[in-house]
Amino acid sequence: MIKLLQQLGQAIFLRLESALNRIFGTVLNPFYSLGAITYLMFWIVVVSGFYIYIFYDTGVEDAFGSVEYITHEQWYLAGIMRSLHRYASDGMILFGVLHMVRNFVFDRYRNFRWFSWATGVALLWLVYIAGINGYWLVWDGLAQFLAVASAEWLDFLPVFSAPLARNFLESGSVSDRFFSLLSLVHIGVPLGIFGLIWIHTQRVPEARTSPPRALSIGLVLAMIVLALIHPALSQGHSDLNSAPFVLNMDWFYLWTYPLLYSWGAGKLWALSGGVTAFVLLLPFLGRSRKGKGEYEINTVPCGHKLTAREGETVLEAGLRQGLNLPYVCRDGACGVCKGRILKGTVDYGTYQEGVLTEAEKTEGKALFCCAKPLSDLDIECHEVDKLRQFPIKTLPFRVQKMEQAAPDVMLLELLPEGDERMNFVAGQYVAVQLEDGIKRSYSIANPPHETEHLQLHIRLVEGGKFTGHVFNGMKEGDVLQVEGPYGNFFLREEDDKPIIFMSGGCGFGAIKGMVEHAFKVGLNRPMTLYWGAKSPADLYSDLPEKWQQEHDNFKFIPVLSEPKPEYGWQGRTGLVHEAILQDHERLDEYQTYACGSPEMVEASRAPFMARGLPEDQYFSDAFTVARYNAPVAQASVSSEGVTHD
Repeated sequence: MIKLLQQLGQAIFLRLESALNRIFGTVLNPFYSLGAITYLMFWIVVVSGFYIYIFYDTGVEDAFGSVEYITHEQWYLAGIMRSLHRYASDGMILFGVLHMVRNFVFDRYRNFRWFSWATGVALLWLVYIAGINGYWLVWDGLAQFLAVASAEWLDFLPVFSAPLARNFLESGSVSDRFFSLLSLVHIGVPLGIFGLIWIHTQRVPEARTSPPRALSIGLVLAMIVLALIHPALSQGHSDLNSAPFVLNMDWFYLWTYPLLYSWGAGKLWALSGGVTAFVLLLPFLGRSRKGKGEYEINTVPCGHKLTAREGETVLEAGLRQGLNLPYVCRDGACGVCKGRILKGTVDYGTYQEGVLTEAEKTEGKALFCCAKPLSDLDIECHEVDKLRQFPIKTLPFRVQKMEQAAPDVMLLELLPEGDERMNFVAGQYVAVQLEDGIKRSYSIANPPHETEHLQLHIRLVEGGKFTGHVFNGMKEGDVLQVEGPYGNFFLREEDDKPIIFMSGGCGFGAIKGMVEHAFKVGLNRPMTLYWGAKSPADLYSDLPEKWQQEHDNFKFIPVLSEPKPEYGWQGRTGLVHEAILQDHERLDEYQTYACGSPEMVEASRAPFMARGLPEDQYFSDAFTVARYNAPVAQASVSSEGVTHD
C-alpha cells in the first residue's frame, strides 16, 4: 500500500515539477525549495510578529481595539504586517506539509532520516499550536469561538480538576493576566520552533535554509499583493454573553474545529493522535532489511573513501563527509551531479524524464543526487571548488550564429550538441580547443540562467590563429570543442556594496554576463559600468544604454582614450580607470570588477587602493594576447587571465 501511494505521488509531483521547470527553470522551481520556503515563512512570521507586538495591548478589554488600530489606522504598514503574519503562518503549514509529503513519496524519510522526519512532525504541531494561540490574541468573534471550542476539546482529557470551558461562559470571566499569559506563549512557542528547526536541518548535509533570492522576492511580493487585495480582518468584538453564528474560517489551521462538533472531542483526539502516531511510525513500516547498513564508496580520480548509510544518496554521502561534488537542484532535474559508476550497483532513484537516459545508464552514468548504493561502489567524479560548484567539462558546441558587432569584434552564439549543458557562474570563461589541441580562452558573455547556449565576444588579433579563423574561415554550423567553466572572477551577490564595473574592449563580455545575472536575480545594489575604448566603434553594444534606461540602479559611462575630431565625441575621455578616480574621492564602500587588458587592470589597482578600496574588494580578469606553446599551456586556462589570439 505504501509503495503504491509513493508511486502515485511520484507521478503527480514529477508532472507538476516538469511543468514548473519549463516556466521557472530548476533553480527557481519552488518544489525544489519547499523546506527553505517554510524557513522563509517562519522569518516573515517572526519579523511581522515583532512589529505587531509593538502596538498590541494585552488587556482583555483593549486587545481587540489595538488590533483594530493596527488594521485600519495604520493599514499601510502595521495592517500589511498583520496580513503578512497571517499568510506566512498559513504558508508554513502549506509548504511544511508539501515538504513532508514530497519526502514521503520520494522515500526520503526512512533509515537515518527518521529523526528529521520525527522533528518535522513535531514542528507541524508546534506551528499549529502557535497559530491557534495567535487567533485567540485578536479576541474577536472567531477568537471567542476558538477559546470555547479549544477548552471543550481539552476538557475531554482527564487532567484538569475543573472544566476549562467555564472560564468563557460570561463577560468578565477572562482576565488581563490570562491575555498576558497568551502573549508569552505566543512568543515562547516560536522560540521552540526555531530551536527545533535548527536541530531538524543540522541532520541534513548542506541543508538549504533560504530559497534562491529571486524566488524569495517573488513570494514576498505575492504575499504583499495578497495583503493589499484581501487583508486579514477581525470578525467583530467578542461577547461571551452570546455565541457567534457566522464565521470565516482559516482552513489551514481550523479544519479540526468543525469535526469537534460533528464527531465529538473523543473521536477528534483519536483521529489526531492516531494520525500523528501513524506518521511517526512510517519510517519503520515496510522497512527492507536486505541491505548491510553501510557501503564503501571509492572516488576516482579524487581518491576519497566515503561511507554511505543505508538509503543515503551518493551526493548526500559526499557532502556529509566533505567531498564537494557538483550539484544544483538535488532533485534529479538539472543533471549537474551526473557521474559514472565504475563498479557496483545502485538504485537510480526517481528523476525527471530525459535527465538520465537508458543509454547513459548503460554507459554507467547515474545522477548522484538520486542514486543510492546497493553495494560497495567505485565512482568517477570531479571535486569542485566551492566558489564555483560546477565541474569542468569538455563538450561539443555548434556555431548557431555569427554576428560582426564591429569591424574587429565577432559575437558567437554556440549551442550544445547533446543534452548535456555547461553550467557556470557569471564572469567565468571557457577554453575553445583547436584541431591541433591548442586552446584559446574567452569569457562567457551570457548569464547563467541562459543554459541553452554560450555567447562569446571575440576580437580579431592580427596574426592570431583562432581569431583569424573566426573572421575568415568559420561558418555557422561548425562544431567546436569547448572546455570549462574556468575562473574565480564572478559576482559576489551576498554583499550589499555599490558596484563599479570597469571593462576594456571585449572585457565587456564578462561584465555583460554579470550585469544580466544581477538583473535576473533582482540585485538592487547601485551598479556603474565604465567601458573604456579607443573609438566609438569599439563600444560595440547598445545594451548598456538600454540597461540605463530600464534600471534605476544602473549607470553607464563610456570613456574614449583616443578620440579623434571626426568622431564628434562629447563624452568622457582619457584612461578608463582615471575616469573612475575623477568621479570617486573615496572607494572604501565599493566593490570593483575589472575585465580587460593586463595594462588596464594593473594600472588601476594601486590608485584604487590609495583611494581606500579594500584589496579583497578588487576583482579582476585580465586578457592576454599570446600564441600557444607547451610551457604555458596550463596558464591559458588558469583563473588569472583569459588568453586570446
